[in-house]
Amino acid sequence: MNIFQELKARGFCFQSTGEEEIEKLLTTGRVKFYVGFDPTGSSLHVGHLLPVMAMRLLQKAGHTPIVLVGGATARIGDPSGKQTARPMMTIDEINRNVECLRGQLSRFITGDVHFVNNADWLCRIGYIDMLREVGTIFSVNRMLTQESVKMRLENGLSFLEFNYSILQAYDFWTLNRELDCELQLGGQDQWGNMVAGTELVRRKSGRTVHAMTIPLLLDASGNKFGKTAGGRNVWLDTERTPVFDYYQFWRNCDDSEVRRLLLYFSSLPVAEVDALTAPGSNINRAKEILACEATALAHGEAAAREAFAAAGRRFGFADPEGRVTTTSRVAALPEGGAAAEIPVVKLPRMEFEQDSGVTVAKVLMLAGLVRSSSDGRRLIQGNAVAIDDVKVTEPAAVLRASDIPASGIVLRAGKKNFRRIVLE
Repeated sequence: MNIFQELKARGFCFQSTGEEEIEKLLTTGRVKFYVGFDPTGSSLHVGHLLPVMAMRLLQKAGHTPIVLVGGATARIGDPSGKQTARPMMTIDEINRNVECLRGQLSRFITGDVHFVNNADWLCRIGYIDMLREVGTIFSVNRMLTQESVKMRLENGLSFLEFNYSILQAYDFWTLNRELDCELQLGGQDQWGNMVAGTELVRRKSGRTVHAMTIPLLLDASGNKFGKTAGGRNVWLDTERTPVFDYYQFWRNCDDSEVRRLLLYFSSLPVAEVDALTAPGSNINRAKEILACEATALAHGEAAAREAFAAAGRRFGFADPEGRVTTTSRVAALPEGGAAAEIPVVKLPRMEFEQDSGVTVAKVLMLAGLVRSSSDGRRLIQGNAVAIDDVKVTEPAAVLRASDIPASGIVLRAGKKNFRRIVLE
């Protein structure tokens, strides 16, 4: 299959300005395409990775990615998918985040690639110049029909945010003019902004460019993909999400999601993914491969091997020989090697020194293993909680400082979620 057909087969295509035209564009020449990332934080999380994986596929097929980090648009705030305005950040915060995101994205996108920051052009153009240059092209009536605008009108949309679509469109026109960019990829909530960009390019230069959106990724429960059972984002930053936790996030995915996640987040051929997830196959082995592939992409092969080995030693291997055997990048359990440590959660000692102590249910919540203390109590009632391999049977069980040695305790929720609790 050609690259466009592969993108469709893997589930990356949601909306486009014309499938036949984009397929022809991608199969008859080398195309420059871009994806934008606003630096609203210092780290990407798993939910940001879908367009990154599409970029990798296109680059592998010979096309040239342009990675845009929005140092200017982050000062405005994208209203798409938001019920309220984003908090305003300082310029220094945005600049620091730009560097952090660029470093993370450069792990995934290497080789022939353009890294750009839209502050380099948007922050240099005057307000009157911008109005004269593009103001007559954008219809307010049409802008009001965009989903990102309509869903915010009831709660209030600031004029600042209303301008976001124009700035994103200006990015596409600039990249088309300066780098000959012909295609933009983005999430499905970006459709209105992206179409505005194709229209601006057509009206200003007479050229036809294209846009294609990637579907919103939801987990098996219908929630946005990329959160732990405790409701926390799974970050690429190892200070926020240790490598072992990152690996376990993928390893613990729902059985029904394995095929889709392998198609999205691994480079394995579609036929091999189908074989790994066919009825009667070893689904836990497929999960190991998914976790290895995803962790190797984010943190390197050595880190993925360590996490694979550590998880196998603690929980056992799906493959009796302890190996991941297909064309997966992590080929086998390494000889020796240090196991990835159980993630450590530091909690204030003074709370545990109080006469009442702290309930185990609350500690489960503080450790990010459940969403609430009531969820923790239900987990205890279900015989699914242990401290240092000793089952906790009382929903009201309490921990005091004297119960927790200097080395900490290992708190387990379910079969595979662990935290070492240390007091400080």
